[in-house]
Amino acid sequence: MKIIQHPKVLVNEQKISERVSELGREITKDYEGKKLTLVCILKGCIPFVADLIREIPIPFIIDVIHASSYVNTESTGTVSILSKPKLELQDRHVLLIDDILDTGRTLTKIHEALQKHKPASMKACVLLDKPSRRVEPVYADYAGFEIPNAFVVGYGLDYNEYYRNLSYIGTLESD
Repeated sequence: MKIIQHPKVLVNEQKISERVSELGREITKDYEGKKLTLVCILKGCIPFVADLIREIPIPFIIDVIHASSYVNTESTGTVSILSKPKLELQDRHVLLIDDILDTGRTLTKIHEALQKHKPASMKACVLLDKPSRRVEPVYADYAGFEIPNAFVVGYGLDYNEYYRNLSYIGTLESD
């Protein structure tokens, strides 16, 4: 796949902004009065998390986990956890935040790894949900958009590290 100048828009900036606000309200309602820890799965979720946390007015702490499973446009089938959260998760309500729920392997592996820390609860929030590719029986408690089976870029998602800076979600289809 070659680098193209302008990927085809799948979800525009305005729809992303509106949905992120809605997700923030849902999360706020569900976690008000609880010890909330957001655990962000790097790197693709950075723009999503940056916008989402401004929509959650309740107290929370935030940490990151770095995982990798893609080469070019294909999932390798193997998830590598490159770094783990540093904060205490025991007895806290953990909300995993990721850019996309695709095969489910990454979310499953991270969920299993963090369960060892004995959180009070653990849920997942993703910007994009692609259920047609699911191979693990996992779902997101909060999902921004359900998308078709297409390779997507933008708003943090990449193709070989390119396109993360787009303000929209696009596909690399040639016109």
